[in-house]
Amino acid sequence: MTIGVLLADDQPLIRAGLRALLGTQPDLEILGEAADGAAATVQARGLTPDVVLMDVRMPGTDGITATRDITASGGSRVLILTTYDLDEYVFDALAAGASGFLLKDARPEDLISGIRLVAGGEALLAPSVTRRLISVFAHRPARPTRSAAALDTLTGRECEVLTLITRGLSNTEIGAQLGISPNTVKTHVRHVMEKLGLRDRVHAVIFAYEHGLHHDQA
Repeated sequence: MTIGVLLADDQPLIRAGLRALLGTQPDLEILGEAADGAAATVQARGLTPDVVLMDVRMPGTDGITATRDITASGGSRVLILTTYDLDEYVFDALAAGASGFLLKDARPEDLISGIRLVAGGEALLAPSVTRRLISVFAHRPARPTRSAAALDTLTGRECEVLTLITRGLSNTEIGAQLGISPNTVKTHVRHVMEKLGLRDRVHAVIFAYEHGLHHDQA
């Protein structure tokens, strides 16, 4: 299956480099390019790419607004490409519906595999990246934007799993801590996503922060 990709970045050199890199992969097809968020939104609607590689800081309509507009219509997934791993806008971009982020100094193979993961419905946040987000936003005030009633549908075990997800633990690490298999953890994670109406682990972390469910780590 060919994965359609839309490039959204205000720097022509970055777009050219991405096009050259991704063009070497037989399963990736560049459907279009955009130099700002407004153009990215229009092209995403017309081209319906599987993945939009989205810069955050662009003139005019920024990547956060564009991400919110694109993901609201469904279909295309957004992978944020940012320069700074402590960029204050990254959290807001994820909350807007992005399926993960990479730094622009990431290895080419990581970007390629990341596009495939996001296109397949996975979230592109390795445990180490999740922990970095947590360290940045651990002291942000809770800002609920979704119904907290959904939390009452979680079992005790599912609540435990959600808490450990917010700590950046992988399924294997969660299983080891709870004394259950990774496959069982995977099942619990799926149930958490379904009950809370979340797309992936990234948004499980976002949900936890919005509702003050995270726990500071020493």
